[in-house]
Amino acid sequence: MKIDERHLVQLAAVAETGGVTEGAAMLGMTQPAVSRTLSMLERRVGEPLFTPGKRPLQLTPLGQQLAIQGRSILAASRKAVEIVRSFQSGTAGRIKVGGVPFFMDAVISQMIATFQLRERDILVEQSYGNLPDLLTELDSSQIDMAITPIGSADLKSDFEFQSILPGRNVLTCAVGHPLLRKRRLSIEDIMTYPWVAPLPGSPLVLDLHNILITLGISELQVRYSGGSLLSVVNYIASTDALAILPHSVVFSFKGENKISIVPVDIPQPERTLGIITKRKTYPNPACRKFQDHIVREFTDLKKVIERHERSIVWGEGPFLPERDR
Repeated sequence: MKIDERHLVQLAAVAETGGVTEGAAMLGMTQPAVSRTLSMLERRVGEPLFTPGKRPLQLTPLGQQLAIQGRSILAASRKAVEIVRSFQSGTAGRIKVGGVPFFMDAVISQMIATFQLRERDILVEQSYGNLPDLLTELDSSQIDMAITPIGSADLKSDFEFQSILPGRNVLTCAVGHPLLRKRRLSIEDIMTYPWVAPLPGSPLVLDLHNILITLGISELQVRYSGGSLLSVVNYIASTDALAILPHSVVFSFKGENKISIVPVDIPQPERTLGIITKRKTYPNPACRKFQDHIVREFTDLKKVIERHERSIVWGEGPFLPERDR
């Protein structure tokens, strides 16, 4: 015997509302249509579903058991409608975002937190990677978006890029470092102290290489490498080591009084931090809402960082070409 699930739903609606007319109204159907369905269902099972002569309608024991199953189907249908509405409004869903480690840890993770204070039903899955890996993951739909610095090279036509922050690096040291007391730095100053190497594959590797070229030296004395952002910050704060870090990353630790900016200009990368997404044939409203949130947060952060940069008294150093000194 096969029972049409729609018949069980209509039985549950009648049981829930206490009448055929009311049950039909709840389902958006006519009363005669529901009456015919119930009669068909009784003939199908070969047993009465309602106690004869009782008003309001009373279910027989068999009718009660079938109505329970109908309620489950009705509840699942309502839940499905709720899921669709939540997805379409961007109030529920899953977002998979990848990005370069230091930016994700220092800046993006906090923005995810503020986003979820408002959007508690959206799951955010965060992962790490550098540009080549992130593009591969986007292409294979392993992630929905990548937040990463990118240079002037054009992306493939099936990717979109939204800029959120110009690239800006700073020379970083511990609070109270001897270099902070110097108004002008020399190449000897730079070479005197140990350095923290950028993570392998990080854009900062190229930036440090450009600094070496500018200074006309072949290498620096690297004493520490491969650490996470927190370990790098703790290492710098506890030693006299120097490091090149993004200004926004250093700014995020401003209130902890651990690391400081050596106020000297260094060669700047021709890169922009931004959001890369893949052109899709299907929408993800939650992802769009999250992307809009990140853009708004960076709009405010950019203004704060620019004010902070203007408040620094920048000294002289060996990084500028001779004609600009």
